[in-house]
Amino acid sequence: MARFLCILACALMLPAFALGKSLKSGWPDTDFSKTTVDLNSIRSGGPGKDGIPAIDDPQFIKVADETRLADREPVIALEIGGPPRAYPIRYFMVHEIVNDVVNGTPVAVTFCPLCNSAMVFDARVGGKPHTFGVSGNLRNSDMVMYDRQTESWWQQAVGEGIVGQHAGAELKQLPSWMESWADFKSRNPDGIVLNAPRRNFNYGYNPYVNYDSSARPFLYSGELPPNGIDPMERVVRVGDSAWPMTRIAAQRSITEAGVTLTHEGQQASALDTGNIAKGKPVSTIRVRDAQGRDVPHDVMFAFAFQAFFPDGNWRTN
Repeated sequence: MARFLCILACALMLPAFALGKSLKSGWPDTDFSKTTVDLNSIRSGGPGKDGIPAIDDPQFIKVADETRLADREPVIALEIGGPPRAYPIRYFMVHEIVNDVVNGTPVAVTFCPLCNSAMVFDARVGGKPHTFGVSGNLRNSDMVMYDRQTESWWQQAVGEGIVGQHAGAELKQLPSWMESWADFKSRNPDGIVLNAPRRNFNYGYNPYVNYDSSARPFLYSGELPPNGIDPMERVVRVGDSAWPMTRIAAQRSITEAGVTLTHEGQQASALDTGNIAKGKPVSTIRVRDAQGRDVPHDVMFAFAFQAFFPDGNWRTN
């Protein structure tokens, strides 16, 4: 919410928020001599370092004990051993990152509201566990994370280090997907779900009202998608290929490029109405390989795919 309010206040002053000495001064341990991107492409999103607080000690409850979530609310599902875990998007509106350990694997569960990008990463870098925070900066409207071990900066949408000691390093993306709370709990009655990080907090509110139907994304001045593709249309990205959500929903199942993308239900958009549970319906998509195994992917806005994969494959038909 803090980021959204700052975005509204600063949207008309984009040049003033280019990365400069004032932003660098808050990062004495970041090696700015190592970078894979133009530093001027990084802008303040409003809140400073940790102004959006990541969750470092996540607590879980049994699916049967969760009574606050509405059936249509979206969650990030993660099934990599042990009880399946659901991470409700309502909490990511406030925190954006959850540092967790699942079946012995340190993971960073992330969601950038401005790109609709929900990705889970193996949080080991060079074999060493890392934890991540929100830098408060954006690039191409996407969250720039940082690791607390070296204060290197990471691009959330691609899981790549862009500034600092780990510039050029890549995080391994793990299979996960977004689905409705009803679908998760129906499939996983013995699963667990992230508990509310704060008591008596207004979780479930979307500060980005009507964002996914806006004409243009916030704090983005890059190229728009080709061929008249709506920049705010959701696309399913696998590697450097993107399938428009509308195409998958219409065809129900598509097998291309070694994967099968299947429409398997609906969930509420977290970026529509003020009440997440009442958001317009969007498709739940699963992506599997020829052996039926879940494949790492992302559901992002089309403008974000264009920004980070300018030479990518648009699989529109």
